[in-house]
Amino acid sequence: MDHSIVIQGAKEHNLQNISLSIPKNLLVVLTGPSGSGKSSLAVDTLFKECQRQYLESMGMQGIEKPKVDSIKGLSPAISITQHVTNQNPRSTVGTVTDMYTSLRMIYEKLGMRLCSACQTEIEPVFREEDIEREENSFKEFIYCPYCKHRMEKLTRTHFSYNTTEGACTTCKGLGEVVNIDQSTVFHQEHSLEDGAVDLWKGRYADYQIPVVKTAMARYNVPLDDRLPLRDYTEGQRAILYYGVESDEVKALFPEIKTPKTVGDGKFEGVLTGMWRRFSEKSGASAEAKAYFYSETCPDCHGDRLNEESRHVSVAGVKIPELANHSLEEMLRWVEEVKSSNNEENYQFVDIFMEDLKTKLTRITKTGLGYLTLDRQSITLSGGEAQRLRLSALLDSALTGVLYVMDEPTLGLHPKDVAGLVHVLKELRDVGNTVLVIEHDVDVMKQADYIIDMGPGAGSFGGEVVGEGTLQELKGIEGSLTGEYLRRGEKQKESYRKGNGKEIIVHQATLHNLKDVTVSFPIGCLISVTGVSGSGKSSLVFGALAKGNDNIRSGCEQVTGLEHFDQIVTVDQSPLSRMKRSNVATYTDLFTAIRNVFAKTPAAIEQNLTAKQFSFNTAGGRCENCEGMGYVATNMLFFPDLQVTCPVCHGRRFKQEVLSVIYNDQSIHDVLEHSIQESVELFKDKKEIKRILELLMEVGLGYLKLGQSLTTLSGGEGQRLKLAKELFKKTNKTTLYLLDEPTTGLHPSDVQQLMNLLNRLVEAGNTVITVEHDTQLIRASDWVIDLGPEGGQAGGEVIAEGTPVEVGKTGYSYTGQYL
Repeated sequence: MDHSIVIQGAKEHNLQNISLSIPKNLLVVLTGPSGSGKSSLAVDTLFKECQRQYLESMGMQGIEKPKVDSIKGLSPAISITQHVTNQNPRSTVGTVTDMYTSLRMIYEKLGMRLCSACQTEIEPVFREEDIEREENSFKEFIYCPYCKHRMEKLTRTHFSYNTTEGACTTCKGLGEVVNIDQSTVFHQEHSLEDGAVDLWKGRYADYQIPVVKTAMARYNVPLDDRLPLRDYTEGQRAILYYGVESDEVKALFPEIKTPKTVGDGKFEGVLTGMWRRFSEKSGASAEAKAYFYSETCPDCHGDRLNEESRHVSVAGVKIPELANHSLEEMLRWVEEVKSSNNEENYQFVDIFMEDLKTKLTRITKTGLGYLTLDRQSITLSGGEAQRLRLSALLDSALTGVLYVMDEPTLGLHPKDVAGLVHVLKELRDVGNTVLVIEHDVDVMKQADYIIDMGPGAGSFGGEVVGEGTLQELKGIEGSLTGEYLRRGEKQKESYRKGNGKEIIVHQATLHNLKDVTVSFPIGCLISVTGVSGSGKSSLVFGALAKGNDNIRSGCEQVTGLEHFDQIVTVDQSPLSRMKRSNVATYTDLFTAIRNVFAKTPAAIEQNLTAKQFSFNTAGGRCENCEGMGYVATNMLFFPDLQVTCPVCHGRRFKQEVLSVIYNDQSIHDVLEHSIQESVELFKDKKEIKRILELLMEVGLGYLKLGQSLTTLSGGEGQRLKLAKELFKKTNKTTLYLLDEPTTGLHPSDVQQLMNLLNRLVEAGNTVITVEHDTQLIRASDWVIDLGPEGGQAGGEVIAEGTPVEVGKTGYSYTGQYL
């Protein structure tokens, strides 16, 4: 028993009262179809029970126990998920790993700087007697050995873009400045009444137009009705754009007193108002996304630091240059620093250099060597963030720990999986148990033990259908994983040629793209492939998706988009940060379902309307938990715990609402149903059934209708977005751009997704996916492979053609795996 974690009677979510033993101190893979119960077992049962027992051992009572009879042989547990929580634009790979902190120390000690007076390069100062300290101040000063000019000694603070001492004064250390794209705000050929100001619509326009006309009359530049914006005088334009309190208007009309009321002609100005709202909402608004854009800071050119700090060099490299190097390139710089400094000087930074080298080596092993230190945390995918945290754990000396990981190979090219597996084995070899939820066959091959869940999803899953090695799984009947392993992947027999037209991206230079010109055949299923960081997303979601918006696209032009009525981009950004948003509300199913309940005889008898069947508004919901089903308990130094509401017992609604039944189910019961189960429940409701069946087609049949959107993985969220697009009945020809749609899918579910994508193409649309999954790549009509490596060593088209043609390209990593 000491060698295993023994679970008895696990019934959380869809788990079918299962019992099993998980061997300790091994690399264990938990696999099975999407929704089969993997996360319910690993996270919601095993990890949460570890957490509960730990907190109760510290005297904290009342923590809800997972639905399991018993678990014996538990260890302290660490869960590493895909969710990116840090939304601070100042947070980067360098700051979250503390590698940038080490760099700042190194540049403080070894930095070569320019004298601000004679512009001569000055050696670093090591001797205390060469440093002058200012009385009653923390500042230190040194003298230029050539011209004797006195200047402040640069410290680690001067190399931080998050401090006033180090940050560029223009962009405040962000590296970019925000501007309004005036061509999207103003339409020069229109008058105000005809829509000259894009954001003035409906009643808002009816209010604003008289106000601005009153202002212009006040300044003796009255506006003629129907005058197009291009014909405005300088004064009229200044009033409309900047408002009567602006310097522009005051300079043009110095003799006119600024009005104090709206009735007297006080008008804020279109652009001035936009900047005010942008500031109030920190840029997080639909208006900001529609009309604002970011561009590189004109002063620091994206380097973030002030002029003096950004010109300091170590081993011939300035700190902004180093932050732009890939982590793999930084490793080479580490060696150069050691060889270019004598032992006496190097001892000042020895500890920081070793820390840097260790972290760089470990992060590179997880397949993230293409990242740069200045890469913003908010731009990392769930898989990248998870692997970054995983590499940090290798610094700890913990043993006897249970590590629970959710698909660490997400977003990883097959080439890099071996390095990740090596890291997982390192954790195992120091005496830990590593439990990985995973679909990747290469990880299964390296696992010590595999637990296969199934046989299906939702209520059709929740059982252990197989255990053992990969070879043993192949012989187990009823295992979808075993069936896939036995069958293997088949090569596509024929490829669509398209309709003869094509989309061409001309001379793309966004991020690491190296003047790329490439064609996408229209009327095909296309996969854009390549190792992590090779430029796939930059090409598809940057250059191609932004079309001919030269400010944002990063390419010369894109031709061929005129052949489409619309472009639908489906990425993996979170659907919502609100816990109240769930699958039913997002898909508008909940509106239709509430209407069904409101029309039942019981609801009519009690005068209950559709509004009372919503947990988001007062009326029918439980007011103790405000329809959430739980209340938060403050745990002081630990994250708040969610405790089931003692009034509604987690059922969200008042008793009179819960008493209304449709097909033997209350509104709460329906929200607890999976999509797959709901098809039978609403089989007589044509529109509801259509949406449910479409959700099943994108492989989401296992999700509960009431499942919060915040709990969905990036892949699940993306497929939900795709399904919502498909709900719309349209005859428009569409270009679909998808970001790794196979994320989180078992091979059996990938096949289902491919069937849907093929249907879209057969209907006359074009589908372009950024993808690593060889199963989908093999099923594509055309493949564009980028590389050869990631970061600055990537950004080129390595191969293009059918999967068979790319497979014959020996210098393509993707080709080798095909």
